[in-house]
Amino acid sequence: MSRPIVAIINQKALKNNLSIVRKMISTAQLWAVVKANAYGHGIKRIWKSLCQADGFALLSIHEALLLRDSGWQKPILLLEGFFHPNDIKILAQYNLTTVVHSQWQIKALAKAKLLAPLHIYLKMNCGMNRLGFQPDDIHSVWQQLKEIKSIGTLTLMAHFANAENAEGVIEPMQKIYQASKNLNCQMSLANSAAILLHPQTHLNWVRPGIILYGAFPKRDGNQSIMSNSGFEPVMTLNSKIIAIQEIASGSTVGYDNSYRANCKQRIGIVACGYADGYPRHAPSGTPVKILEHMTKTIGTVSMDMMAIDLTLCPQAYIGSKVELWGKNVKIDDVATASKTVGYELMCALSPRVPVQLE
Repeated sequence: MSRPIVAIINQKALKNNLSIVRKMISTAQLWAVVKANAYGHGIKRIWKSLCQADGFALLSIHEALLLRDSGWQKPILLLEGFFHPNDIKILAQYNLTTVVHSQWQIKALAKAKLLAPLHIYLKMNCGMNRLGFQPDDIHSVWQQLKEIKSIGTLTLMAHFANAENAEGVIEPMQKIYQASKNLNCQMSLANSAAILLHPQTHLNWVRPGIILYGAFPKRDGNQSIMSNSGFEPVMTLNSKIIAIQEIASGSTVGYDNSYRANCKQRIGIVACGYADGYPRHAPSGTPVKILEHMTKTIGTVSMDMMAIDLTLCPQAYIGSKVELWGKNVKIDDVATASKTVGYELMCALSPRVPVQLE
């Protein structure tokens, strides 16, 4: 029998989450963000479940061409733009929309000789301080781009650093409106958190990412927003008990003796470890579900295995199914316990874990 760990991708949940976002954004158009191989879910596996989106947003030309070769004909946005002038001809050949965030890219576009115009997203830096032009430079950069014959439509784009907070978009929005004054331009501003919390940011195009996959944008965020809106987790990570140990009071479990039993205890060994993508730094007490019972991890997660407490589940046996995250164990709860975010856990799913579509 093969090792029992498996990741299950719920295509119905993915479609449901997309439809919820649609209802939230009124008339705005929607980029479904599928960067990082669709947040670990697999672009090739899931893109058809998101085909009602108006476009796909991602990072690499490789992933963009995978979508084109698979039959996707609608827009594709490269969120970090192109990385070398030689990329421009490929963008034009495959009708890819590109972000522009630096002067060297503008110079490369001005020199390019293209048979078809490129659509451009001009990136404004409104406080994130990663990519983009400063607000005071937007007007002059906009005019530079307008003068380049090989450029088609222009859209102003920004990204919020703190949209998870109630007042997190107030100052950035002021900067955006001031910078775009008299441009009469289309805008793409809202990420997942802004879609959920700040309707005033929806405007022309939104860019949902993590909420499409059923997780909240922030580790300590308000989960009730997600659950009350009807979003469903798309990825479930399951495994099984492969061994059971009866340990005496005072016995330790795992590397570094990080857990010590304070009474006689029954524990289960699960076929899942950090080489599968489960966080090594998940502490004792991280939630898991076995059969119909919620329980917790104990001891240090090792490369291929972890231990869980079977005290509340005496009927557990070798072969009992364990949910590491999914419908019952929220990936955000595992992430919070591990002092990380759900994004990282999704993206860290190991290639060695078999994936099933349902």
